[in-house]
Amino acid sequence: MASQRTLCIIKPDAVEKRVQGHIVQRLLDEGFKVVALRQTHLSRGQAEGFYAVHRERPFFDELCTFMTRGPVVVVALERDNAVQHYRDVIGATDPAKAAAGTVRKLYGSNVGENAVHGSDSEENGLKECGYFSLATTCSEPNTSAQWRVVGPRTARKTKQRSWKQRAGVCAMPWAACATCRSCCRACA
Repeated sequence: MASQRTLCIIKPDAVEKRVQGHIVQRLLDEGFKVVALRQTHLSRGQAEGFYAVHRERPFFDELCTFMTRGPVVVVALERDNAVQHYRDVIGATDPAKAAAGTVRKLYGSNVGENAVHGSDSEENGLKECGYFSLATTCSEPNTSAQWRVVGPRTARKTKQRSWKQRAGVCAMPWAACATCRSCCRACA
């Protein structure tokens, strides 16, 4: 099976309990590779944009208020069958109904404060990682740097683009690019 990418958000309730390290370690123990990780405090606009699919649901306002009350940790994860395996590891949305030993059973309090968010499909995993600019957009890492003269007596360190970026051959599926534009920014 091919490697997949999925998004984990360690929610404010888990960060407040200071268990984010335990959650990340559990994911590493399950064979996930951490592609990118960042702690951030979501703005109301970011939360509303991320959860826009739930805009018409009665819990939308409460969800956005909860997600902005404190810092979250966003993590791009990768492994074979990442989406389904991650869903199995985190457990049911309601911690009371989650299987013993799952992340939500261990660290969640209730349906609203259930410790983690998880992508529900491979396509959404890519979109969600892109939403937080956590996706590595090209199949070849872009780590080399060079100095470029930008004016008289000034120079700026810039990244050298790979041949795949210059040629426009990018590993990010078009659906993800059209949604988040991270690939277009990174490869331009």
